[in-house]
Amino acid sequence: MSLARVVITAVVLEKRPKSEVARDYGVSRRWIQRLCQRYAEEGEAALEPRSRRPRRSPTRTSVLVEDEIVRLRKQLCAKGLDAGAATIQVHLERAGWFPAPSLATIWRILTKRGFVTPQPHKRPRSSFVRFEADLPNERWQADITHWVIAGGREVEIFNQLDDHSRLCVGSDARWVFSSPDVVESFTRAAADHGLPKGYLTDNGAVFTGAYRSMSLVAFERTCLERGVVLRHSRPYHPQTCGKVERFHQTLKKWLARQPRARSIPQLQRQLDEFREYYNDIRPHRSLKRRTPRTAYEARPKATPSGSLTAGHFRARHDVVDTSGTVTLRYASRLHHIGLGRRFSGQPVLVLVHDLHVRVLGKDGELIRDFTLDPTRDYQRVGMV
Repeated sequence: MSLARVVITAVVLEKRPKSEVARDYGVSRRWIQRLCQRYAEEGEAALEPRSRRPRRSPTRTSVLVEDEIVRLRKQLCAKGLDAGAATIQVHLERAGWFPAPSLATIWRILTKRGFVTPQPHKRPRSSFVRFEADLPNERWQADITHWVIAGGREVEIFNQLDDHSRLCVGSDARWVFSSPDVVESFTRAAADHGLPKGYLTDNGAVFTGAYRSMSLVAFERTCLERGVVLRHSRPYHPQTCGKVERFHQTLKKWLARQPRARSIPQLQRQLDEFREYYNDIRPHRSLKRRTPRTAYEARPKATPSGSLTAGHFRARHDVVDTSGTVTLRYASRLHHIGLGRRFSGQPVLVLVHDLHVRVLGKDGELIRDFTLDPTRDYQRVGMV
């Protein structure tokens, strides 16, 4: 039984004084008076629970603002762009809505209108361990991802991101990226933004030869020559390169909303368009809603501090094949070194100092001493 019914019973049926009932039940006499007045006017309906919602709320967000939030949400989603509360708030401020609703208000409106599905199973952001470079160009992250163009053919996209500002310093498309292609993209990005102090990638064959042979690939050699410290994530741990991995997701979400490119040049134009929007227009959540360009230009740039190397030393054991040659990989390209058929089947030691190559026999005798020509596949006998 509700308290209102007990009070009415005590006052109306038992004829007890209102002051006594108020004292016994711990309520105010004024409330009892209003309750009795409503009971006299409405009867039993006066005893039903009533909403305490105010008749008006002057600070409530207007329907006009709610409709604008919904419009921006739909517009951004249709373009494949970030449509979270923070992004919507920035767009409202840019459009002249002052003061713009708070992030909590925008989320509440989106949830009420059915645009947000609660996901309590997700890991909270507060539990993440983040690292970030202190200065622009202190570290670049890079990775290659895949995309399918019209006709069902798969292409590769090479993205490069500044770790401090999230600025996309390069986004290039190729059918398949080779190590020289990576060098070309890196050189072009460095010409526009300066050389980075460090560079972080995974263990792809175009980035490192450490897990495949003793030789350096073209990109490793380029970084060494320029004093850029090259680092790699440990195998099967993409979280280390999480910023560029997340950029892949943002880029693909946008590409999925665009007309499917039919060629590499057409896809490249789309990449350039998104890169301009991402760098100069889109507010970034991790940058306190600044654009990557603003964050990149706000602080001085780091410069390479790694030691410049005059060459690369390595030793390789091999066996001369039946045609009298051994193989040597240099800058991601395999070269055949001619020694002569008389050495077929013999074990040899190949000593390499950059382009200078010495081949020693099993007893340490010098078989060949020459300078490698990187433009030729076969290094014939007699070359100096």
